[in-house]
Amino acid sequence: MAEKPTRASDYRSEQVEYVRSTCLYVATKLGDLMDEVVVVGGLVTSLLIDQSKLPDGIPAHVGTMDLDIGLDLVLLDEGRYQTLSERLRSAGFAPDHTEEGRPTRQRWRVAGPGSVTVDFLIAPSLETDQGGKLRNIEKDFAAIIAPGLKLAFQDRRRVCIDGETIMGEKARREVWVCGPGAFVVLKALAFRRRGENKDAYDICYLVRNFGAGVEDIAACLRPLLGAAEAQQAIQVLREDFLDHDGIGPRRVAEFIRGVPDDEIQAPVVSFVRALLEALRSP
Repeated sequence: MAEKPTRASDYRSEQVEYVRSTCLYVATKLGDLMDEVVVVGGLVTSLLIDQSKLPDGIPAHVGTMDLDIGLDLVLLDEGRYQTLSERLRSAGFAPDHTEEGRPTRQRWRVAGPGSVTVDFLIAPSLETDQGGKLRNIEKDFAAIIAPGLKLAFQDRRRVCIDGETIMGEKARREVWVCGPGAFVVLKALAFRRRGENKDAYDICYLVRNFGAGVEDIAACLRPLLGAAEAQQAIQVLREDFLDHDGIGPRRVAEFIRGVPDDEIQAPVVSFVRALLEALRSP
């Protein structure tokens, strides 16, 4: 599998549309099981923020190259993972392969137009679970252990996707999408774990553009603050995003422009500081 782009300019609008169409296709195939999954990752921002109603001067989100789906632990407890994997297989999905030809049980791909992979994630449930490792579900089906994923089921929103599936079918479905509070947590933890420029960009795009202001995000974050993962995420924001030349602001600028840029870094610091201050308010 090719590496993800490191610059905003490398994201293609047609690939972003394929991801959205893949999400819609998955929703039509999983049916009632969609109540037990949640969309996470790079597609979330464009689903939470209507890209057709952006204020003047605000660029559209660059999108994403793949689809990330979080699995509810209830699927394991009730054995419904078998139904989920059977429906995916019948829809044409199968495990993807590495460049060396090895199957990737946690990342599946559907045959057809475009080239979109679907990554499956699951919250830790065992003392031995480690973030980033795989949780085996079936022989050829696994999910990436993602600390904080449980918060995406606590803070989630129904979003309607209306358009065409990757098979060219017209459809309209509602899907559960990770809410803004949980998204900030998951992306901050991901940034600390792997330091990708795109994660920093995703955080700051949502903080700057969601709702009427940072208070709307703070309202979604406050109920999550009792979780250790949320506290860790807040600490990441404090340590990495409040200094003009900190790695958070610098990597947002590098993702957008390829070089440090004061006009990008200053607003990053300003909006993240405003969010942290809003969280301290009653």
